Amino acid sequence: MTTTTAPQGRRWGRFALHYVEMIIAMFVGMFALGALLDVLGLSVSHREYPELGYLIMAFNMSVGMTVWMRIRRHGWASTLEMCAAMFVPVVPLFPMLWFGVIDGDVLMMVAHVAMFPLMLAAMLRRLDEYAGCAH
Repeated sequence: MTTTTAPQGRRWGRFALHYVEMIIAMFVGMFALGALLDVLGLSVSHREYPELGYLIMAFNMSVGMTVWMRIRRHGWASTLEMCAAMFVPVVPLFPMLWFGVIDGDVLMMVAHVAMFPLMLAAMLRRLDEYAGCAH
């Protein structure tokens, strides 16, 4: 391996590690805050209220990512972009739900699948920040 290839490999390795960290932080927020809402009797049925259920879950995921990104000393702009990836999928999906094209289960499935490439896009937008020196 040449000297230019090794640093590039480490750079993409850091990028991939950060992506995995964001996914873990997202799920920690979703499960921890979701469990807290359940304990407090404040949880919302995704089947009865799919829009509200999704928005609460996206908020919970965003909290987890925000905490981790701030620990890693990311700025607010990149943190908010990452959080936006949790909410952007519903922009086209809510109208489809309202017009009966999809149901709440499809909303949840498609939105969750869409989050991953949206998170990746937000990270690629700031490649130097996510693949550069460890924070």
